[in-house]
Amino acid sequence: MHATSYVSNDALAAKAVRLRELHHGPPILVLPNAWDAASARIFEATGFDAIATTSGGIANACGFPDGEYISRKEMLDAVRRITRAVGIPVTADMEAGYGITPEAVAETARLTIKAGAVGMNLEDSVRGKQQPFFDLSLQVEKIKAVREAMDALNIPFVINARTDVFLRLRDEPNKLLKQALERGNAYAAAGADCIFVMGVSDKQIITDLVRELNAPINIVVGVNSPTIAELETLGVARVTFGTLPFRTTMSLTEQIAKEIKASGTYTFGRDAMPHQTANGYFEKVANG
Repeated sequence: MHATSYVSNDALAAKAVRLRELHHGPPILVLPNAWDAASARIFEATGFDAIATTSGGIANACGFPDGEYISRKEMLDAVRRITRAVGIPVTADMEAGYGITPEAVAETARLTIKAGAVGMNLEDSVRGKQQPFFDLSLQVEKIKAVREAMDALNIPFVINARTDVFLRLRDEPNKLLKQALERGNAYAAAGADCIFVMGVSDKQIITDLVRELNAPINIVVGVNSPTIAELETLGVARVTFGTLPFRTTMSLTEQIAKEIKASGTYTFGRDAMPHQTANGYFEKVANG
């Protein structure tokens, strides 16, 4: 299963059904974010039921900054390598959909399915523009177009509609909450399966979001966020980690480089995974 370059629609549909079911626990759905096949295999082997990709981590690993500077093709190539390496469902962070029109975003969703992922993030903020968000009506049309395209393929593709209200705007929390709820509920009505609210860690705001949004919600966590157990108690359906695992790995790589440069020693390798163990993560791929 891991080694095949083609996965049937039936197999993809089954994974999509499973991913959608996982949003309606208990338990809370914990999705570690992979940036390559190796990180994906480690997450799968550790026992996670599904994984997400990190667009920022993939972009950086391929030599680009975050924010759709990496091409859609290169992003999808990375997603494909991840989905080929694991047997569990994968949801892909496809940023703002690599297109302005609903038709272009729907095509990105179709290509994401072809890459083996059965879910997709779709964010509503515009980088580098005076207007920080796509018009609400346009974003709704994008979500509708993705849902229609996936329904035509008979695959219950999981749309994780992201709103960056708390991330991009500076205003009173109650006003931000109102805007996030307006956008989130509009996205849910358009066909989104989950609402991803970025930039939120306050427990009361999370509680309000859970109560007022008409869909499961996704919270991305950082070192100062509530614990997974606390988020589950608050009613959060899905937890992701964004670029945090990737950036932590980058920090370790930086430490390795500094030790080699400064002292010519290799103490960083004392806890290194044995070669046989690392290679073993990919034996299923090699053996089909």
